[in-house]
Amino acid sequence: MKKTKNRWLIAASAVGIHISIGSVYAWSNFTNPLMEEFGWTSQQVQLTFSLAILFLGLSAAFLGHFVEKYGPRAAGLLAAAFFGVGVIGAGFAVSIGSLTLLYATYGVLGGIGLGVGYIAPVSTLVKWFPDRRGLATGLAIMGFGFAAAISSPIMEVLINSVGIANTFYILGASYLIIMTLSSLYLEKPPVNWVPEGFNEKVKSRKSRIKEDLSQLTANEAIKTSRFYYLWIMLFINVTCGIAILSAAKPLAQESIGLSTVEAAALVGVLGIFNGLGRIGWASISDFIGRPNTYTTFFVLQIILFALLPHTQEAMLFQVMLAIVYTCYGGGFAAIPAYIGDLFGTKQLGAIHGYILTAWAAAGLAGPMFAAWMKDTTGSYATSLTFFAGMFVIALAVSIFIRRDINKLRQQNVGEKSNSTMAG
Repeated sequence: MKKTKNRWLIAASAVGIHISIGSVYAWSNFTNPLMEEFGWTSQQVQLTFSLAILFLGLSAAFLGHFVEKYGPRAAGLLAAAFFGVGVIGAGFAVSIGSLTLLYATYGVLGGIGLGVGYIAPVSTLVKWFPDRRGLATGLAIMGFGFAAAISSPIMEVLINSVGIANTFYILGASYLIIMTLSSLYLEKPPVNWVPEGFNEKVKSRKSRIKEDLSQLTANEAIKTSRFYYLWIMLFINVTCGIAILSAAKPLAQESIGLSTVEAAALVGVLGIFNGLGRIGWASISDFIGRPNTYTTFFVLQIILFALLPHTQEAMLFQVMLAIVYTCYGGGFAAIPAYIGDLFGTKQLGAIHGYILTAWAAAGLAGPMFAAWMKDTTGSYATSLTFFAGMFVIALAVSIFIRRDINKLRQQNVGEKSNSTMAG
C-alpha cells in the first residue's frame, strides 16, 4: 500500500516554489544597474517586469487545465523549466546587450513559469487542507510575498561582486534546482482523503468541515455571476494595492516629508506587512469566513484611502499604509480558498488561473493610473481618493456575492431534503 505523503512537507514544497518565483518582485534591483550599463531608459527596463506579470496572468489562465490534467508535480517541473531557463536566458541577453532578448527570456519565458508555478502548488494545498484552506494557501502565498525581502539583498551582493549577467546565471540555476526539488514532492491527496483523526473530530463536533457550495469545472464556473464577482473584487483590490506599491516611496516623501533613505526603508518594512497579511488574513478567513474577510478588506480600505491624503502625522500615515499592504497581500492569499468554497476542488487550479487574469489586468492598470494622476494633478493624493471610490464598488460586489451564496445554499438544502424524502 502506497504511503500517504506528509501534508506539511507538501506545504513546505509549495513555499519553496513560491519563494523562487516571488523574486520577480525584487526586479527593481536590476533597474539602475541595467540603465547605467546600457543607457536604457527606466521605462524600457520596467517593461521587462510588466511583461513578466502580464504573462503570469495569461499562462495561469491558459495552463490551468494543464495543472488539472497532469497534476502538480508535472506543472511544478514545467514552471521550474520555464522560470529557470527564463532567468538564465536573461543573463545571456545581458551578456550580448539585447533588450529584446531580455523581454523574451525574463518577461515571456519567466512570466509563463511564474503563472504555472503560482497556481500549481496552491490548488494542491487546498485539497490537502480541507480543515484549514485559508492557512494552507496563505503559507504558500506568504512565500511569494516575502520572496523580495529574501532575494533583494542577495541580488544586491551578487550584482556588485560578479556583475549583472552572472547574477542572472546564478539565480536562474538556483531557482531551477529549488523549484525542481520542491515539485518532485508535490502530489494530489488520495480521493476522499482527510487528515488523521479528522472524521472523529467531526463526529464529536470538535471540528466541522463546510461543504463546498458546488463542484464545477472551470468552463462551468465562468458561466456563473459569482465568478465575475470574485474577479471584480480581486481586480479592484490589486489595482489599488499595486498602485500604492509602485508609488509608495514618492508618496511617503511628498505626503509626510520622509527623506529618500527613510522612504526606501519604509518600502522594505511595508513589504513585510504584505507577507504577514497573506498568512494572517488567510488564517482569519478560516474562522470568520471568506465573504466576511473580503467585506472587511473593503470597509477598511475605503476609510484608509479616504483619510491618507489628509494625514500629516508621519507615524499614523505609515501605520495606515501598513494595514493597506496587509489587505493587498491578504486578497491574494484568501482567493484560492474562496474559489474552493464556491466552486469546489474539481478544477480549482484552472478556475484560479482564470481569476488571476484580474491580476494581469490590474498590474497594468494600477501603476499606470497612479502615474497618470501624478502627471495630471502633480500629486498622488487625488488617485487615493479615486481608489477609495473604487473600494465602495468592491464593497457593493462583496454584498452581491453573499446574495448568490445564500441562494445557492438554500437550493442545496432543498435538494438534500428532497433526496432524503425520496430515499
